[in-house]
Amino acid sequence: MNTSRRSFLKAAGAAGLFNIVPAKTLWGATAPSNQLTRALIGFGCIAHSANHLPYKGSRLVGLCDPFECRVRSGLAAAEKAGWGKVKGYRNFLELLDDPGVDIVHICTPPHWHAVQSVMAANAGKDVWCEKPMTRTVGEGKRVMEVIKEKKRMFRLNTWFRFQDTFYGFGTPVKPIRQVVESGLLGNGPIKCTFGAGQGFSWKFGWSGHVNPKPEPVPAGFDYEMWLGPAPWRPYSAHRVGTSFRGYWDYDSGGLGDMAQHYLDPLQYLLCKDDTSPVRIDYIGPKQHPEAVGRFDRITLKYADGTIVDLDGDESLVDQPLLRGSNGVCVYKKGNGSTTLRIKDANGWWWPDERVVKFLAELPAPAPQVTDFMESVRTRKAFALNEQNGFRSCTMFNLGIVAERLGRGFDFDPVSLRAVNDPAADRFLYQSMREPWATKFMA
Repeated sequence: MNTSRRSFLKAAGAAGLFNIVPAKTLWGATAPSNQLTRALIGFGCIAHSANHLPYKGSRLVGLCDPFECRVRSGLAAAEKAGWGKVKGYRNFLELLDDPGVDIVHICTPPHWHAVQSVMAANAGKDVWCEKPMTRTVGEGKRVMEVIKEKKRMFRLNTWFRFQDTFYGFGTPVKPIRQVVESGLLGNGPIKCTFGAGQGFSWKFGWSGHVNPKPEPVPAGFDYEMWLGPAPWRPYSAHRVGTSFRGYWDYDSGGLGDMAQHYLDPLQYLLCKDDTSPVRIDYIGPKQHPEAVGRFDRITLKYADGTIVDLDGDESLVDQPLLRGSNGVCVYKKGNGSTTLRIKDANGWWWPDERVVKFLAELPAPAPQVTDFMESVRTRKAFALNEQNGFRSCTMFNLGIVAERLGRGFDFDPVSLRAVNDPAADRFLYQSMREPWATKFMA
């Protein structure tokens, strides 16, 4: 480790290492030498999910967290999951210095995602990042730049564009993409609606507390490291539990938690992986500068006229997911149906058998690499990577800016800037605390 790295570790408050065990002791002399290794940054609730701690596609060798108790519980959980005695850190910087780690899983709150993705790429690691990809458009732009420059592989941890049933729809995304590609919905713009109960209102209860009472920092918790690039605020337990999503400093409520699950597959099925909305409008109450509140409606409009409505007040009931320019509509799978439902321009439902036959005759979408370990080994981009993940993250990050402004604005999807709107740009490109701002731009 070079002198500047040592100095930075000291400045950032490196807090020591737990249970450092040689690799041959962990896995034995006969362990396969070609097995990919990975480590988890952050060991809260999401780290326990199937794609992180228990994931068997590569070998878990380490984890870290600013909570000492989480590190210790993580070591026990890893051993119970069959990984042996993995390394445990309080400081992710030492984890990034470990040449024995191939892949970093970023399981931290969203205010850390961009910084840790960039630093991992600079350290020569491939990156498996939790959603949302980043908190702002500026952060996402920088992640794209560094991942490309360092030739790293990147995976965003939402998967509905390529597997499982699309949230609230009852079918995978593939047949919906086939319908769009077929031209059944006409040649003009499409109207998309995420209506009542489709996710964005679920987390309104996580709104932050206004002026929370300062509390003592618990023993064994590196609060400065937890805050990282976010503005300094007095510690309160509500800030750092799962309720962190209710504070703009760290996330953005239901949008930050749920939107990439919905909007990434939508972006894919609309064939818009290479662009972003040009107009964003907002209806809802004025937001507090620190505590996330609710919203009623966010509308995103593309240059071709395609519109996406995000329903926060649950007033958009029984709307189709897609309405074509010719009046043909696509609805979620209904009770008793075997696939998605289609209504023609005259308001007549297609019989279920006709929908099945129609879909069977359509060509399949282009193949995607859906195994991240294959991406790492072959250096072929994963299905949801830093490029298309940035564009789907931008969809709701634009909505968040409108929410915080309390009004609409125009956006240039090429320059990635607000159009003649410095106030919007300040939310699109937010500052960070040192020393993390310097490391992010290094």
